[in-house]
Amino acid sequence: MSRTFRLFIFYCTRTLENEAEFLPAADPAVEVHAIPMACSSMVKDLFLLKALEAGADAVTVWVCPEGACRHGEGNLRARKRVQRVQSLLDEIDLYGCRLTLFHLGPGDRSSAIKILREISGDLAGLGENPAGIQKDRSKKQGTSNNTS
Repeated sequence: MSRTFRLFIFYCTRTLENEAEFLPAADPAVEVHAIPMACSSMVKDLFLLKALEAGADAVTVWVCPEGACRHGEGNLRARKRVQRVQSLLDEIDLYGCRLTLFHLGPGDRSSAIKILREISGDLAGLGENPAGIQKDRSKKQGTSNNTS
């Protein structure tokens, strides 16, 4: 039985207007959750960690090219947050490579599709998110304890 991987994409609406621009190209073995943001600076450490806790096998943040953020430094703030969370994930052996950041120009649908396909291909090698596996086990154990 093949496994469906979960990918969360936080993206600036300046890069792409909506997920309809890239979701049709998603691998059927990847369940994509797209979260639009008015600016990539809105992505917070907690949101990235919560996505992984919710069972995402990978999380990616798509931001404007450096120097092109309409809010000044939103993409730079997002990059710093991603780097901070990657370091934290590495420290706790959850693999910081599960979290990525990519720069996309406004309306760059072809790059978005290419990135989506690249991440989809990497998911099989990366495997399941250990945090998601632990959460699934806890649910199963809780269910079996209630039926005793």
